[in-house]
Amino acid sequence: MKPAITLLAVFSCALTAAALAADEPFRPEAGKFPPVEKAYSYRGELVFVDHANRRGSLRVAGSGVFRRNDPQPFAMLPYGMVRYHNAPADLRDIPLGTVLHVRAFLPPDPKLSAVPVLPVNNKEKTSGYGDAGSAPAENHVLLLEDEPSHCQREGLVWKLKEVDLGNNQGMIVASREPKAGTGAGGDSKASEETLSFDAATRIWRGRECLTLDDLIAEGTWPGSGKKSLNDQAVLLGITWKPTLGGVFTRFHISDIWLDDAAMQRAAHVQTETHKAFIRTRWMPAWVDAVEYGKFGRATVTATLFGGMDETLYAEFKTGIAAVMNGVENTLKHTEGGTAGPAQMAARGKILDVTKTPGEAPLGSSGIQVRFETDLITEGLRPTRVVRIRPADWPDVHLPREEYLNSGNFSHEDRFPTPAIFPKY
Repeated sequence: MKPAITLLAVFSCALTAAALAADEPFRPEAGKFPPVEKAYSYRGELVFVDHANRRGSLRVAGSGVFRRNDPQPFAMLPYGMVRYHNAPADLRDIPLGTVLHVRAFLPPDPKLSAVPVLPVNNKEKTSGYGDAGSAPAENHVLLLEDEPSHCQREGLVWKLKEVDLGNNQGMIVASREPKAGTGAGGDSKASEETLSFDAATRIWRGRECLTLDDLIAEGTWPGSGKKSLNDQAVLLGITWKPTLGGVFTRFHISDIWLDDAAMQRAAHVQTETHKAFIRTRWMPAWVDAVEYGKFGRATVTATLFGGMDETLYAEFKTGIAAVMNGVENTLKHTEGGTAGPAQMAARGKILDVTKTPGEAPLGSSGIQVRFETDLITEGLRPTRVVRIRPADWPDVHLPREEYLNSGNFSHEDRFPTPAIFPKY
């Protein structure tokens, strides 16, 4: 079985071309993974998160003054993937202020959208400050990733040109370039960018977390003034902070990973965090087909969603006991009972696990499971989203906001309406 990151790498070229190919807005269909080349690409600062409903708001970078851009709501598609520190993640893992890269589509069903639905051509409109592109209608996200995840998927690094330091803060001139040929010289076609940093910037080397004072003490960086960094290849974590001097758009460095060992360590920690999360919330999937039997018996064929660590997929094995439950498009459990999802979920056995031929589309693992139960529940229908877990995964009680109370079902219980987002 291929690692999830390998599946992401397969789509690197397609994602690189996505911004050029997505001129026409695209609306995904239920039960079909959308082609990534139809996605619209942009980036922005994470300013609000509603983690229980897999949505939030981004201040999208456009053509004008970044700080004036109104935060734009977004919702993760049920099969939408989050990547942080080049590892699987949940929205709750990403600090506010982080600058994220987005691949997104129009809402699949505007009537069921958990965020405001905008005019299809909204990204072409110009605001009062002339900032076109800061409010795209493509707010249903297939892939959301931070800067190091984006760079490693596309084979890029940041090459540091020059540092200017004084009073424990300063500026770095750098450019994002292809990783091949990471020595001095750089790519003359890559545009340089000036990024701020300060004493809170974390600098990672191997197992060490360094400070500015450490780099100054060892002579790597000057105590004050400028120094050439000779195109040193690193990975950066990027955020945004209010900037002095009336600069329209300047991003801030939260982290610098000086070597592969440091980045791999960060990815390992985040991977373990996410594995523990999925084992308590269950693996998301959608139903491909249902074969109904007598007296509530049924066999459900479902495709597991992509983006998880390979070890989680490996735990779905033929013949093991499993539990399956219907969920909303927000991945919130619908059959909650009064004690949580496990109380009302369908129980049974995994009959077989197969890998569909060819490369799986982004959002899909390409892995299908056939699950047999003697008491099928309402939410297990074709094209519906479900969660499934091996029976030996932790049987824990979820916090109240992450499942629906079956005795008090309403639209508001499914997810708060888009009215929670302000109108600027």
